[in-house]
Amino acid sequence: MLITIIIGSLFANAGSINELETKYSDISYQAINNCPGLNSTKVDRKLIWDLIKIENKYSPPESLRGMVLAAACQESKYNPNAKGDRKFSKTRKPKAIGILQFWPWANKYIDRTNPLESANFWMKRIVKQLDTSVRKNCKFRNIKRRWIAAWVTAIRYPKKGGRCYEKPKHYRLLKKWYRNMKKQNERR
Repeated sequence: MLITIIIGSLFANAGSINELETKYSDISYQAINNCPGLNSTKVDRKLIWDLIKIENKYSPPESLRGMVLAAACQESKYNPNAKGDRKFSKTRKPKAIGILQFWPWANKYIDRTNPLESANFWMKRIVKQLDTSVRKNCKFRNIKRRWIAAWVTAIRYPKKGGRCYEKPKHYRLLKKWYRNMKKQNERR
């Protein structure tokens, strides 16, 4: 009986992994091969799939799958030790650190150089915005529009009245990847 349960759970997990690969195979290809300024041979494929697993946990809309990958590509080129935003520091020390370029305030919640903690925290912040600021300020019925508003609200400084009609810069890269995927699917 115990062996049957163990084998059943192994197959159930294998099915979910194959399902994840099916859902994200095209976007992972884009993330690996079309991250501007990054050679595809330097991309850590395991990290890409780890980020995908984290994103999938939060169930973003199908049309926004890959949002973590687009942000990580644009912010750090998938480098967990990236340092940036020196221009905001009086001493020219980097303020933004890690794969998603969190500022020092995030230290009390996560290790900014741990890409998995950063991605999980990033997604949590977006989902939290869906239930708080976006619900209060943005009256969108469309789920995708709510997620985009939550995305931009989570990554930028709070603004009176919310950021309902803004879009994050990462979203442009994600849309480019989706256009590439559409072209590839038309050729098949």
